[in-house]
Amino acid sequence: PLALGLYTVNAVYGDTITMPCRLEVPDGLMFGKWKYEMPNGSPVFIAFRSSTKKNVQYDDVPDYKDRLSLSENYTLSIKNARISDEKRFVCMLVTEDDVSEEPTIVKVFKQPSQPEILHQADFLETEKLQMLGECVARDSYPEGNVTWYRNGRVLQPTEEVVVINLQKIVDKSTGLFTMTSSLQYMPTKEDANAKFSCIVTYYGPSGQKTIESEPVVFDVHYPTEKVTIQVLPQRSTIKEGDNITLKCSGNGNPPPQEFLFYIPGESEGIRSSDTYVMTDVRRNATGEYKCSLTDRSMMDSTTITVHYLDLQLTPSGEVTKQIGEALPVSCTISSSRNATVFWIKDNTRMQTSPSFSSLQYQDAGNYICETTLQEVEGLKKRKTLKLIVEGKPQIKMTKKTNTNKMSKTIVCHVEGFPKPAVQWTVTGSGSIINKAKETKYVNGRFSSKIVIAPEENVTLTCIAENQLERTVTSLNVSAISIPEYDEPEDRSDDNSEKVNDQAKLIVGIVVGLLLAALVAGVVYWLYVKKSKTASKHVDKDLGNIEENKKLEENNHKSET
Repeated sequence: PLALGLYTVNAVYGDTITMPCRLEVPDGLMFGKWKYEMPNGSPVFIAFRSSTKKNVQYDDVPDYKDRLSLSENYTLSIKNARISDEKRFVCMLVTEDDVSEEPTIVKVFKQPSQPEILHQADFLETEKLQMLGECVARDSYPEGNVTWYRNGRVLQPTEEVVVINLQKIVDKSTGLFTMTSSLQYMPTKEDANAKFSCIVTYYGPSGQKTIESEPVVFDVHYPTEKVTIQVLPQRSTIKEGDNITLKCSGNGNPPPQEFLFYIPGESEGIRSSDTYVMTDVRRNATGEYKCSLTDRSMMDSTTITVHYLDLQLTPSGEVTKQIGEALPVSCTISSSRNATVFWIKDNTRMQTSPSFSSLQYQDAGNYICETTLQEVEGLKKRKTLKLIVEGKPQIKMTKKTNTNKMSKTIVCHVEGFPKPAVQWTVTGSGSIINKAKETKYVNGRFSSKIVIAPEENVTLTCIAENQLERTVTSLNVSAISIPEYDEPEDRSDDNSEKVNDQAKLIVGIVVGLLLAALVAGVVYWLYVKKSKTASKHVDKDLGNIEENKKLEENNHKSET
């Protein structure tokens, strides 16, 4: 490169400067020398090399002691380039007849350190011009320039908003520059989370270059402009027994630390931190809640509805009633919104609500009235009715001859609650029969039966006894030689229709037999009447025959 028409060598600070002698070596060369020129133009010789003796001599110049090297082709090298090496150096070739000179300009460049933002503000306040920080780039040569950026865009100086002051200081011992650029800035709310940086522009051997600092984010303080109240934890509904927290917040930075909370039923605001806790809330907590700054400015409100569900079961708990009695049952619901009610009996869901106009044993059991509140998670209530149906023992006895004609089965059908104890005895002798078999006790009913083969007529007694009463019933049983007509046993309600059909069939048969008997009687009467008429004719004929016999006997006597 040429500077003002002269050959220029660009060197990096600290590297080796290499300057070739740009003269052609003439014939008869005696020696070559290098010098540099002082600012006033006077020369300072620094290196000498003889063409004949091949020896090199370096002048006693303190700035270049142990730094110079002159090659055979008269190229001069200077180690550890300094800013002070920026001079005009001259190569001289000397013959007996002539002295040739060729100057070289040396330029030294030093890249500055990465810029840093120092003396940063602890925080920035809106609507206030204040010192943001200083961008410092050290040890540059030649001097550089500093530019400030916000979110990647250049900050242009603006009166009372952006004020930039650049200082450049040179180190006299090294000749290197330090650039310091201070930035005064008036932030806005939008500068929260903005990235500020600075870039130093400098010149190097190959031209203009830049280095950027690490970005810095400042805490921007701004006043609260809006207050917001919210209910925590956030959920769609609140029910009695829940714990809730009211949280009040302001959109300022830093956010307010204290607020006034206004609770329904309280005339004055309650001073608290940014939260107000309510535990085990009740339905009377329903209402409008507010919060404001402590100076009563900027208020916000929210409405809280505490859902509730009450269930009243009448009667409830354990209830004992007598069979046949009536028992009205009611399950009353009071709630904050529509509730769903259903009944469960002995772990089975019922299709309708229970109603007892005449209690039966099968009505006994555990009843649960349960209700849930629609769209309110976890809000349900239940109450239990344990119904006990008691009854005195009732007995019906039946007997039949078994198909083998060798024994008879006597059954004692018992109902009652608590379950009666059954005992069999033989009337007269008073002996107890212990070989009875019992069926399963279901809905207050069961049967006890015995199988006997009596040699003579006996009377059996069935005794059923519970806490309410002792019931005794007897039945005459014929000897095994006399068949007993089978007697129908109790039939369940499920078979009532079948029993009715059989009864109708029996009645029809009986009526048919009666009609047949009537017809047979009429026919028989007619037959008897006809027979009597014929008998009279026979008797008359027999009379005539007897008269004839008597006449003949008389005639025979008279003849004799």
